[in-house]
Amino acid sequence: MTQQNKYVTFRTESTYYGLKIEYVSEIIVYQEITEIPESDDYIKGLINLRGKIIPVIDVRTRFKMEPKEYNDRTCIIVVKLQEMVIGLIVEQIAEVVEILPENIQDPPVLGKEERSPQNRYVYGIGTVGESVKMLLDPEKLLKDEDISLLEDIEEETEKTEEEVE
Repeated sequence: MTQQNKYVTFRTESTYYGLKIEYVSEIIVYQEITEIPESDDYIKGLINLRGKIIPVIDVRTRFKMEPKEYNDRTCIIVVKLQEMVIGLIVEQIAEVVEILPENIQDPPVLGKEERSPQNRYVYGIGTVGESVKMLLDPEKLLKDEDISLLEDIEEETEKTEEEVE
């Protein structure tokens, strides 16, 4: 089965979002997070995934939505961006769907794009039957300065791991 045109979808509030499956390494249950002092509110901290330290961000908070308490449906989608691995905390995983290129449209621009924070991260609107999925560009979920901060943290943890060995 080919991965092309496949998307992992998840729900936040009543909206469904999709991430190209090629970005997704794995989906794990929510686990304890170590906070990073003085980071943006949407960067929740770090998790230890089988000995690898991974920064995690809360998708709801990134979209400027009210924070919601995590529960047994809360998951972390582990994605690989360039040379970095990050976790995306989402309320609920929906399904893996196929969305063909002809079923993807550019998102509509309604007035000022800044009004809706999630529009900045959406590169397309995919339709699957009667349902609509907002297709996310995971690289846009992080600001450049956050990427630098997280890369620094990743380098520090790798150095610490090497010193321990």
